[in-house]
Amino acid sequence: MIIETLSWGKLELKDEQMYHFAKGIPGFEEETDFALLIMETAPFWYLQSIKDMELSFVLVDPFLFYPSYEFELPDEEAEELGISADVVIRCIITLKEQVEHSTINLLAPIVFNPNEHTGKQIVLHRSPYHTKHKLINEQSTIDGKDGG
Repeated sequence: MIIETLSWGKLELKDEQMYHFAKGIPGFEEETDFALLIMETAPFWYLQSIKDMELSFVLVDPFLFYPSYEFELPDEEAEELGISADVVIRCIITLKEQVEHSTINLLAPIVFNPNEHTGKQIVLHRSPYHTKHKLINEQSTIDGKDGG
């Protein structure tokens, strides 16, 4: 399949790059099909809408920046995604011109089932995380000292 993107122009996708989000992503519920693009030279991944060339999210493996990051995936979420073994966790980041101001959303990770090619953004309840952790300085962001 070939799609048109704002950032990369035309891309030819392989089946293993395509993921279905049954309920979309919060705020973008109408968009249910995405391509997961891995950047070989950087720790970033991109989640690109297949239908809307202007809709994409920059993702990162949260464990690279926050090794102690953890949460329990509720059974109903795992069941909805068809997860029995393999799971991939990524978080949306907001890149700023000054990289030290970039943030990562640890409150709502995106959970992928690479076997079924399904995904869902999970909002964690009763969690110490929030939507704008700094990419740098783990301890101050988790214990709330950064103020935001």
